[in-house]
Amino acid sequence: MTDMSKQNLRRRVRNGLMLVCVAAFAMGCATARDKMSNKEKITFDGHYFITKIDRPERKVRDHFMVYVRNPHQSLKAAREAGRYEAVKYCIKEYGTSQIDWIRGPDVEDAGLAFDNERLVLEGTCKP
Repeated sequence: MTDMSKQNLRRRVRNGLMLVCVAAFAMGCATARDKMSNKEKITFDGHYFITKIDRPERKVRDHFMVYVRNPHQSLKAAREAGRYEAVKYCIKEYGTSQIDWIRGPDVEDAGLAFDNERLVLEGTCKP
């Protein structure tokens, strides 16, 4: 092997090793970020609920609906998870946590609304 081909081989090996190290580092950072986001999840009575806020009318920001998935884990905790998301939404949109509930979390169990096994809460933010 000539000196030139040895140098090319060394350069390719070094570049390959650097690429492997960068990829491994990036994967490690993604894993650490995923673990951190799991720690930041808020639980209610030890249960984690996936929630979604929706506005029935796009132009009307104050009227909202909250959907809480898997309320069968704990209906009491699901109500609080929905209330939490609603308050968070109203604070973000209006700077206040005041809500006029149309279908709120404080009604009797029989008065709760469900859609595709999701708890549905509905309200209006009070500006």
